[in-house]
Amino acid sequence: MEQQPRWKASRRSAVDPFRAMDVLSEANRMIARGEKVISLAVGQPAAPAPRVALDAASKLLADGRIGYTDALGRASLRERLSRHYAEVYGQDVPARRIMITTGSSAAFNLAFLAAFDPSDRVAIASPGYPAYRNILKALGIEPVEIEVDTSCGYVLDADHLAAAHRERPLAGVLVASPANPTGTVTPHAELARLVAFTQEAGIRFVSDEIYHGLIYSERDTTALEFSDAPIVVNSFSKFYCMTGWRIGWLVLPEDLVRPCERIGQSLYISAPELSQVAAEAVLDASADLLPVRDGYRRNRDLLAARLPELGFHDLAPIDGAFYAYARVPEGEGTSTDFARRILHDCHVAITPGIDFDTRRGEAFVRLSYACDFAALSEALDRIAAHLKA
Repeated sequence: MEQQPRWKASRRSAVDPFRAMDVLSEANRMIARGEKVISLAVGQPAAPAPRVALDAASKLLADGRIGYTDALGRASLRERLSRHYAEVYGQDVPARRIMITTGSSAAFNLAFLAAFDPSDRVAIASPGYPAYRNILKALGIEPVEIEVDTSCGYVLDADHLAAAHRERPLAGVLVASPANPTGTVTPHAELARLVAFTQEAGIRFVSDEIYHGLIYSERDTTALEFSDAPIVVNSFSKFYCMTGWRIGWLVLPEDLVRPCERIGQSLYISAPELSQVAAEAVLDASADLLPVRDGYRRNRDLLAARLPELGFHDLAPIDGAFYAYARVPEGEGTSTDFARRILHDCHVAITPGIDFDTRRGEAFVRLSYACDFAALSEALDRIAAHLKA
């Protein structure tokens, strides 16, 4: 008789699945069978990386040697990002405070490991990107989910944060602007209040700025405009259309540069050199990227008009990124069931809201409009036909 193994998965691995990726996997299986699926499930630009990035990568490949870089990243890319902060935000961010990472996912791992200890409490908004919660839990850090909704424009503000801190002290807070899944942008004045409160209260501020470049209502505002203390996470995946290249960066306060470098040396060695070279080139590709953003704006306007007509309501402000987050039409059941029916009956992939809000999310869905206009129009027509059936 075969004995059961003595080993089991660790407690830290008991995190929720990332359901958007599960939906994508199922959609890909359907596509492999020849079914015509339109994916609005994941935040992946349909546009390819700009030619200048591909050319830079091709040149490095032709040279034949791709190796490790410093754990902090190629000096030339860090210097170019330093110039980016001066050009875009008017901020003096020295290259020594910038670390190149294997996507924003590695940046969050490094930031959380360097800034927080096990059992520390870190506030995040709910609904929010599920990986925040899952990474924090896997590292033994307690996520403190602060609920936001239409009454506050889905913005986690300084009053929310102060109330949570009074209830039980916080070690940190993560604020995303624009936010996933809502597309909400934290107003300039409110971001200033949040940064000021965290400095006064001794709370580490982590600013997720990976959707910068994709704001439709106002200019991009970095938390670094108010202080050198915030940890900033950014990425080449969204505005720069380089998801699969897995390349991002951190801007760190001086006291965390060496700790992140030490951790990164062991966890990742360095971000891929090929991706770093392409990323440096893409920072000069705005002529190619701004028309892509104009396409997202057109898609956003289409969704804002059609979703209410189809019965979706409590729509979050679509101020930035490329997501719409809305309540499922009446009578359509839970978001999990609704998303499953839409995928199998309409061949349109959307993400159930339970991914982003474990308490209220079964009433909501997220739709990504990072696709082209024709695909989005067709997807909405399919959903409309299903709802009328």
